Amino acid sequence: MRNLILSAALAAAGLFGMVAQAEPIEAGKQYVELTSPVPVSKPGQIEVVELFWYGCPHCYQFESTINPWIEQLPEDVNFVRIPALFGGVWNVHGQAFITLESMKVEQKVHDAVFEAIHKQGKKLASPEEIAEFLVGQGVDKAKFLSTYNSFAVKGQMEKAKKLAMAYQISGVPVMVVNGKYRFDIGSSGGPQQTLQVADHLIERERAAQ
Repeated sequence: MRNLILSAALAAAGLFGMVAQAEPIEAGKQYVELTSPVPVSKPGQIEVVELFWYGCPHCYQFESTINPWIEQLPEDVNFVRIPALFGGVWNVHGQAFITLESMKVEQKVHDAVFEAIHKQGKKLASPEEIAEFLVGQGVDKAKFLSTYNSFAVKGQMEKAKKLAMAYQISGVPVMVVNGKYRFDIGSSGGPQQTLQVADHLIERERAAQ
């Protein structure tokens, strides 16, 4: 249902993207200002969060747009990816992401997980299935599974759940700037426009410091 709603929003964004692009970026239009700001993970830096799910086709498509943008971010911006945890396979994939982050794997491993699900038709619906797949990406199976079940990863899972609730998200992909402003591809008018909104809000926060 969440993906169906976002698909409709994306369709509308495709029809009206040029109009949205011409409009000034304002609260209530391209983004929502949260009533209760969420503390950032690194005080003193401007935080940009993307909430996503490996199984989300829109998140997968957004990768080719957002990853080059992330590489060009200035030093005062801290980019953070957080898995959305809506239960079931969302949580399995989210825990796998946190595990791989804890293991400090390269971005190409995350890319491979996305490709496996969206290009190869793999479900990767259990930690064992994910571990088997990751062997082909140079990830040690036993280390992955032990890290997946570790106390530290489970603690990060709880933190991710609380953050998603604080951000009041209902679908993915979603971005949040400095714990204050939430927006997505539908509200922004398209993938590239989403990053324009992010840039606008980063500049706003930088000017306020």
